[in-house]
Order: sequence, then C-alpha cells, then structure tokens
Amino acid sequence: MRAEVVCEGIPFAEGPVWCGDGSLVATSVAEGALYRVDLAAGKAVRFADTGGGANGAALAADGSILVTQNGGFDFAATGLFTDPPPFRPAPPGIQLVSPSGDVRYLAQSGLHSPNDLVVTPDGRVLFTDPPHYPPPEDGVGRVMVLERDGALRTYAEGFWYCNGIALDPAGEVVVVERQGLQRVSADGNREWIVEALGRGAGDGFCVDVDGRFYVASTAEHGIRVVDADGTIVEFLAIEGEGLTTNCCFGGTDLRTLYCTDAIPGRVVAFEHMPAPGLPLTAWPGALEGGP
Repeated sequence: MRAEVVCEGIPFAEGPVWCGDGSLVATSVAEGALYRVDLAAGKAVRFADTGGGANGAALAADGSILVTQNGGFDFAATGLFTDPPPFRPAPPGIQLVSPSGDVRYLAQSGLHSPNDLVVTPDGRVLFTDPPHYPPPEDGVGRVMVLERDGALRTYAEGFWYCNGIALDPAGEVVVVERQGLQRVSADGNREWIVEALGRGAGDGFCVDVDGRFYVASTAEHGIRVVDADGTIVEFLAIEGEGLTTNCCFGGTDLRTLYCTDAIPGRVVAFEHMPAPGLPLTAWPGALEGGP
C-alpha cells in the first residue's frame, strides 16, 4: 500500500481532522497555526493563528476546531528548518477556533503542555497533558478532562510522557505512553496493550471499527498497525525521509487514512483501507454558563 501526497506547505504538520465536508484541517506546531486542506485541489490554506504550538485537534459540531495548545517550541534550536518560523510562546491550554479563524481559550489554567485530545460520546474533552519535552523522570504527565461546564479535572496521572489519545470501540481510553500503547481506566488502573511499538515509538493515532490502532511512528516514517490484542500486524511506510506525527480516517466511507508528515510538512493519504475508521464524536459545545 502506497501513500499519496495530498498537499504540502504545512510547517511541522500535526493534528489532522476530517471535517465531513470533503475538507481536512491540520495544525502547524511550528507556526502556531491551522490550515484547511482542499483535498480536490491539493492545496493547504492557513486560516487561523493560534500562536504557540497548535498540536492535536478535533472537530466541533458547528464546524469549529478544538486545539490542544502546547505553549510553543523554539524550532530554531532543532536544526529541522533552514529558516525556522519565529518562536511565539502562548499559554498552554485548550483553544477553540471558529471556521472563520477566530481563536479563544476554553481552558488555560495550571496546564503543562497539552498534546492531543478526543471527545467522549457525552461531550467531554479528554486530553493528554505531558510535561515539556524532554520530560523529567518524576511522572508528572496527566490525562485531563474538560467538562461541558468548563471545569477541569484530572482523569489519570503519573505518566512519563503521555502523547496521543483515542477511544477504542468499547469506549475505553487508550494513550501513547513511553514506547507503547496503554489502556487507562477511570479508576486509575492502567494496562499495556503493547509496551514496545518499535524504534519510532508512537505519537498520535486513530482507531478503526475493528479496534485496530494506527499509530504514527515518528522517525520510522510511517504508520504502525496494531491489533486490538496488541499484536503488531503491519507497517505502512511513507516513501522518502520524514517524521510522521499523527493520522485520522476520512473520506465518505472513512476508508482513507490521512497522515501528517511533519518533516517535510505535508499530508499524505493511504486509500482503500481494509476497515473504516471508528466514527468520532464532534464536540457539542459548552453547556449554558460554560466557557
């Protein structure tokens, strides 16, 4: 199976979101911005300036985009860009970006570096809140919950560096932690689905209707497919050199896997996947009196 290039020009692309209208939104961690991808034209247009580092993203019911704002990162120190975007730090938090590009915070108090997020069927927002990279060894990473009324609470804590997050078909929370995938229960119990994903470990991921996990494998430049029981069943390689950060299902039948290729800064697609993606819940909005 071969990845086809959808578009280019998104500096350190992340957080792909299928919008259901034939378009895709992706974040730019390096620019602190959101891009809308015209799939038919193969073009990405910047439409929102979040500042900092726009990381994960999810769709809201009115077409807005929820964003995990990690606070920003100085890419000039990485050597990844010959002409890096300017470092523009922003308060870490959860942002809401309207279809026209207006940005406001839903939460920004006491957070480390929000990374990725998922909306539960009842409209809460679960998101990973790891420490700034490189992480310390004292396990300060957390999974947080943004309630409909705007309240923040801790769902689970004690992670080294919790990264991608998703719900499996049973509605259980799964996160990327250290080198593997971990199932996290509401009572605080955690169990490994797979403890070692390989050299590229994992970043963002998505899930199909059969419970398989599609994990962005960063430096290995591709997507590792993991069965529900933790068996690694396939690796979807992306040609050339790059850094794969996240993925989502899209298309009218949810059988196209869209992947953000942070370096060189593009979106690629694997078409005709064997099973459709697990449908995601759009954030319904805040309750009256909420943020």
